[in-house]
Amino acid sequence: MYPALQKELDTYEKRTPKSREAHARAMERVPIGVGSNYRYYPPYPLFVRDGKGGRIRDLDGNEYVDHNLCYGALFAGHCHPAVMRAVEERLRAGTLFGMPHGLELELADEICARFPAEMARFGNSGSEATMHSLRLARAVTGRGKVIKMEGGYHGGHDAISVSVKPKEGQFGDPDRPTPVVSSLGVLKGTADATLVAPFNNLKAVERLFEENPSEVAALIVEPIMMNIAFCMPDEGYLQGLRQLTKKHGAMFIMDEVKTGGKLAYGGACEYFDVKPDIVCLGKSIGGGFSIAAFAASRAVMDVIASQKMFHAGTYNTNPVVMAASLATFREVLTRDAFRYVSGLNEKLVRGYQGIVQRVGLIAYADGAGANGALMLYPHRVRNYRDWYHVDEDLWTHYWFAMANRGILAQPYWWDEQWTISVQHTEADIEEHLQVFAEVAPALAAAQEERMAARRLGTHAS
Repeated sequence: MYPALQKELDTYEKRTPKSREAHARAMERVPIGVGSNYRYYPPYPLFVRDGKGGRIRDLDGNEYVDHNLCYGALFAGHCHPAVMRAVEERLRAGTLFGMPHGLELELADEICARFPAEMARFGNSGSEATMHSLRLARAVTGRGKVIKMEGGYHGGHDAISVSVKPKEGQFGDPDRPTPVVSSLGVLKGTADATLVAPFNNLKAVERLFEENPSEVAALIVEPIMMNIAFCMPDEGYLQGLRQLTKKHGAMFIMDEVKTGGKLAYGGACEYFDVKPDIVCLGKSIGGGFSIAAFAASRAVMDVIASQKMFHAGTYNTNPVVMAASLATFREVLTRDAFRYVSGLNEKLVRGYQGIVQRVGLIAYADGAGANGALMLYPHRVRNYRDWYHVDEDLWTHYWFAMANRGILAQPYWWDEQWTISVQHTEADIEEHLQVFAEVAPALAAAQEERMAARRLGTHAS
């Protein structure tokens, strides 16, 4: 660990003693002291006291411009007035029935008006949406295998807990990645049915279809890979996947859990002009409440309608959550809102690019819709292998330096990205850029020192 990074970590610990204490107490009862493994990072995570609009405060009262926004689930920002009104009103009518109540039709109408689908079913998380979409594809096709992209994340269930973050020694051929189970406890027999291809490589996908004739039920993909920070598809790549799945009789599933409520009014389907067989939605469609959906044509959904495929859940279509989601679709996820947030994002990306060039940092910024990231690479990242060799210490320096100056530039971990909400302002973006301008020279200096040390080590060897 180099001195500039250690200085930022020391500053972080001085600013956040109550978070340190809260984490130490939580460790006694909660594994690693957090409710989801992604929320832990050393030396300890920030504990949040409250949030409003585009900002949050930690237990010590430090305020941050929040571009974490719950891993991108809060395009609406914190406590959006329209969402709060809808929830408060609905709470007085009852919180849970386990019976139909009519809001499911209203929300399905909203989804089918924006996305290329005729029917929708609901769940509580993106993981549920992708899990049931894969079951739906298997039920429709009568096949068992699935294709996913190396480095892609589609939730925590066994079928796609494969090659999420494989290590370099596990990779295999770059055009034919070795499937790698991502966790202890993943059922090997389930994972064995999952095939892996590199993102932005149509030939590799074609090869998998040819090697597994009439066996592949579905191909699932994030239209923009946001499990490797921010990786755009090559021009025509998604359309190529659409053609390949049609050619080989497989379902094309677009995992729009991250893009569906943040990229454009009609999500990636509209942004890239592509029509999948099944679209998965989650995160920002709930305005801060837990909801997800999968949507498809009437013909595809017939296996559920005819009760040949089972889909259920006690908390599905929770009326409070449905009310929040309806308010989000109608009053937050508007075309004007997407234009506004895209404008802020373009300003942030351009600002980062200008600062990067000015200080000589070897990096670039990229973004679309509400999302983007600082990419600490000399060239555009096109797939997981490109992304893998990030300088983790340099990224950690960036994150803590920004946080110490009041900007949560993104969720912690270098595979994440920033999110801009409808409640962020031009002033928030300017403050973000001002802080990055303060931090960037030290990043560039550290990067040059580390590169020089590596060159020296190479020459010495």
